[in-house]
Amino acid sequence: MSDAPDPGSPRAQATRRRILEAAIAEFTAKGLDGARVDEIAARAGANKRMLYAYFGAKEELWIAALEAVYAAMRAEESRIDVEHLPPEEGIAELVRFKLRYTAAHPEVVALLTSENLHRARYLRRSTQVPALYSPVVAVLAALLKRGAAEGRFRDRVDPVQLYISITALSHFYLANGHTLSVIFGRDLLTEQAIAAREAHAVEVILGYLRRPR
Repeated sequence: MSDAPDPGSPRAQATRRRILEAAIAEFTAKGLDGARVDEIAARAGANKRMLYAYFGAKEELWIAALEAVYAAMRAEESRIDVEHLPPEEGIAELVRFKLRYTAAHPEVVALLTSENLHRARYLRRSTQVPALYSPVVAVLAALLKRGAAEGRFRDRVDPVQLYISITALSHFYLANGHTLSVIFGRDLLTEQAIAAREAHAVEVILGYLRRPR
């Protein structure tokens, strides 16, 4: 008889959520290779048999954790009502969001860094994550089209390239904040430093997008 209750029951959903949250915390601290199923189960207050019943092998739990982290980020990002903002402010809001969300959620940098070390081996098995990014590309494309039509933005900007650039301006900074702080002799992870980075990132992106005069 399986340890897992009916998958649709509130108890089962709560247990699954607790295991997933524990896994994200463990993977954030130790990466895929360093994390141990025993410690994930202990964090969740569950036993290993329960974990395997819900998720299968550790690699399947890793994929679920990746999907959960990406989905949470996209859910927050989708709440930005850029369609009703002027094009420049819509882009600025997306830039600010990306930096602030990544700063507040260290699991984003940790899990993506670990997955890149594995050359996206596990992410390739997810059908959910690629689908999450079609809407944001469409939103960016609409903003760029509107901005170009109003004479504010340059023409023919690739929304995928732009999204990657927005992400890079925040992700690289935060992923390397400790080493950069040592190299340049100042703490780049204080609130004041992150606010300065936010202003810089907005100006870099908008400076590129503005139509040359």
